[in-house]
Amino acid sequence: MQIVGYETTPGEGPAALRVADSGTVERVPLLAGESLAYTLGERHCAGATDEGVGKTTESSSPAHQNTECSEDVHEACGNADAPYCDEHTSTWPCARCIGNCAMPLESCHEEHAIYLAAFAPDTFKVGVTRSWRLDTRLREQGADRAAHVRTVEDGKRARQIEYGIADEIPDRVRVPTKIRGFAERVDEAAWNALVAEYDPIERFDFDYGLAFDSRPVAETMATGTVLGTKGRVLALERGGTTYAVDMRDLVGYDVTEGASDRDRQSSLGAF
Repeated sequence: MQIVGYETTPGEGPAALRVADSGTVERVPLLAGESLAYTLGERHCAGATDEGVGKTTESSSPAHQNTECSEDVHEACGNADAPYCDEHTSTWPCARCIGNCAMPLESCHEEHAIYLAAFAPDTFKVGVTRSWRLDTRLREQGADRAAHVRTVEDGKRARQIEYGIADEIPDRVRVPTKIRGFAERVDEAAWNALVAEYDPIERFDFDYGLAFDSRPVAETMATGTVLGTKGRVLALERGGTTYAVDMRDLVGYDVTEGASDRDRQSSLGAF
């Protein structure tokens, strides 16, 4: 078995790990209070997944024979690069766009929103997304606060505005920075002062159902009691210590079922 992907909370159902076994992909829900028990092995390229591939099924009822259902089919890869090798790495054209493109994707022509996002205690960023995905995109990132500041006709114009704002406010925040703020509160004074400069259209205040008495320990593991997720960070409790796991760091690991017995760094509160 191999962890080949993950899903954040937005969308249907809870967050999940995607685990490939014998060529098919299973969605492993990350429900608060449930136990997760995988031991990590070697890490290598996660290969490729074809989503929703048709599969012929049979039934004892003639009316239901040869009906089509869908499953995700996994193509394994033994290359050592993780989470993906060059062959299985795809580059999203918009990742580094600053509004000087020819709008190559259909999505570029949709209405876009420019937003500001806050991550406790005082890390702020600017970003863009299609207007209908705004709430989803903010939750995918694990934002604590956000403000919708502009709506424009297409992605090109949105990227141009983002590029201008990014001279003063960064357009990306690293996951370790987000984790360091997990036990903190947003600096409301600093956030409100920033947002006031942009006359926001709408403001957001997110609650992920997580409460930390102290900063969780950053770790790469897949064993423990699920506390919840915030963006792509999975919170686990094990042995009295709370851990924060960047789910992207799990992608590519071969896994076996059963709790890992490897010693982990513990928080002071565990002693």
